[in-house]
Order: sequence, then structure tokens, then C-alpha cells
Amino acid sequence: MTHPVRAAPWWASVRAQAGNADDAEMRLRHGRQWRARAGVGRGRRLRHVAITAAGAAALVAVATGRRRGAVAAATGWLAGTAELAWTRIAPGPRTPGEVGAMVATSVAIPPAATAWTIAGWLRAAGRRATARRTGEGAAPHVDAVLFDRDGTLVEDIPYNGDPDKVVLRAGAAAAVGSARSAGLRLGVVSNQSGVGRGLLDMHQVAAVNERVQDLLGRFDVVELCPHTSEDECGCRKPAPGMVIRAASRLGIQPERCAVVGDIGTDVEAALAAGARAVLVPTAVTRREEVDAAPAVARDLPEAVAMILGGSA
Repeated sequence: MTHPVRAAPWWASVRAQAGNADDAEMRLRHGRQWRARAGVGRGRRLRHVAITAAGAAALVAVATGRRRGAVAAATGWLAGTAELAWTRIAPGPRTPGEVGAMVATSVAIPPAATAWTIAGWLRAAGRRATARRTGEGAAPHVDAVLFDRDGTLVEDIPYNGDPDKVVLRAGAAAAVGSARSAGLRLGVVSNQSGVGRGLLDMHQVAAVNERVQDLLGRFDVVELCPHTSEDECGCRKPAPGMVIRAASRLGIQPERCAVVGDIGTDVEAALAAGARAVLVPTAVTRREEVDAAPAVARDLPEAVAMILGGSA
């Protein structure tokens, strides 16, 4: 049996803006990549904020007697509101009642969306502060650490296929030993675009990985991406594929993993998968990557200590 869609009041679109509060919490909980992971579009939040700001500026300018400023701000508000209204009216039906409802709600939607966004940020920030004070709602214990290979565990020799050239990074053995002693599962997630570029083959990559494990002990899981950036695959970092697949092979959720790497793509892959991330900068790490990382360690042992201490 097919049921007709229940009629909604004309102001339902304004009421629906309450969902912006949830968007703010999702951003705080799961990072800036949450929309891509959830398959959600970006929406019009920034436009709503701009329209609301223009309207508020116009009112302030009127109240303070700044006529020219009021006209400029009001023009911006009117243009933004008109664009929103027409975008909603154009698909039809363009009956007088429908057009009137669309115009009225288009005036109300931007400030409603902006207010709910602010409320969501304040609510999420308040919950996080409470959790830090009381320990309630703390993130689950980490069960596994996934290390980037080149530039993190070993010195980065571009497209290296020679096991004899493998050199451990300072602190790598101590860090891996600490994580293993603490009972954490261990993994490697590594981009190997040299395979896709024809510069080495998977046998050479496997030989290098074997040498790494000779030096550091066996890892529970090793995930490699042989693709180039032009392949637009779902596994090459910053895509989350390798992190998700490693967690699946370990029988745990990505949220119970921490990823340790030396560049921003390692961090982005972790956050996109829902895992935690610690950046250990090297000479090639860009300043903006350090600034964007949720946790930064001076070296690998400190990164593992942060993970074990719950500060990652």
C-alpha cells in the first residue's frame, strides 16, 4: 500500500534549520571530512551566515545613522535573500500561495540557520568541556596503532625497492616496542605510488616491508596503496580506504585506531575514517599541516605516549 506524503505547514522549511545544530556537532566530533564520509552535501550554511550578517549590519547602520552603510548592507541582504527565494521558487509550482510562502520563509531561513549553527557549536563545545572535566563521554580506548611507513617508521627514500637501503627513523624501535608492550595491535598503512608509476613492483615493496618487520617485529596488518593520485582511488591517503580496511582486518572499528604519520595526508586519512591521528613532523612537513593536525608529537615515542595516555 502506498501512502500519500503528509502535508507540512508552510513554515516547515524554517523549522528544519534546527538540523544545523547537529551539523556543528558532527564537525566537532568527526572533523571537517565528516560530510564526505556521510555522503552529505555542503549546503548553504556559509551563504546563510553572510545574508544574516548583511541584514544585521543594515540594522546597526540604520540605528547609528549611517545611511550609506545601511544601503550597502541592505542591498547585500536583499540580493542574497532574492537569490535564495528564486532558487526555491523556480522548480515550481509557482502559485501565488506557494510564491508567498517561499518569499516569507526565504527571509527567515538564513537567520534561523545561523542561530541554530551557533547554538550547535556552543552545545558541542559545552559537552566537550564537561567530558574533559568529568571524564564522561571520553573517546573509546585505542586498540591499534597504524603507522605510515616512509618518513615515519623509516627514512623516506623515494620509490625505494631495495631492502638494504631501509634505515629506521630515530625512536621507531622504541615507539613500536612501547605500543606492542601495551597490548596494542600494530599496522602499517602506506602509499606506494611507485608501483602505479612503473618505478618498482609489488615484490620489491614486499621485500622492503619484510626488512622493516625484521627490524621492528611483525605487524598485525599491512595495507598498501599502489595507485597514483591520478587514479582517484579510495585507498590512497588522504582517502580513508586503507585505514578502514586495516581496522576491518583487525576486527575493530576505525574509531578504536590511531594513525601516526609525518604529513597532512596521513592525518586526513585518519580523520576521514573516524580514527585518531598524531602528526610527527619532519623536514618535509608543511607548517599548515602542523597547524591543522589535532595532535602533534616531537618524535615517535612521544606520539605513542600520547596515544597510550589518551591525549591524542
